[in-house]
Amino acid sequence: MEDCVFCNIIAGKIPSEKVYEDENVLAFKDINPVAPVHILVIPKKHIDKIINVKDEDSYLIAEIFKAINKIAKEQNIDKDGFRVIANCGENGGQEVMHIHFHIIAGKKLGTKIC
Repeated sequence: MEDCVFCNIIAGKIPSEKVYEDENVLAFKDINPVAPVHILVIPKKHIDKIINVKDEDSYLIAEIFKAINKIAKEQNIDKDGFRVIANCGENGGQEVMHIHFHIIAGKKLGTKIC
């Protein structure tokens, strides 16, 4: 989608600080980090919300979590721990309508919420 900020990052129209990329997944540093490590992991295929992942695209979720594991090891956050967050829809806090997962780490995070 042309007006999607993440699609524009994938296309190279908007710069990002990439930390991981393969044929299906892109990961880059969040421009407004909430922790020392704050990385966004997105599929290269535009899917607006988690609830709209179709059966034929479900492999992308597995690819994203494989990438998250690689990134955690590369960023040296695999031992101390990290949080993965995905928001779905406006009431769920999703601001960019392209599915994405936040990896947050590098400090002791707040109380468990679930």
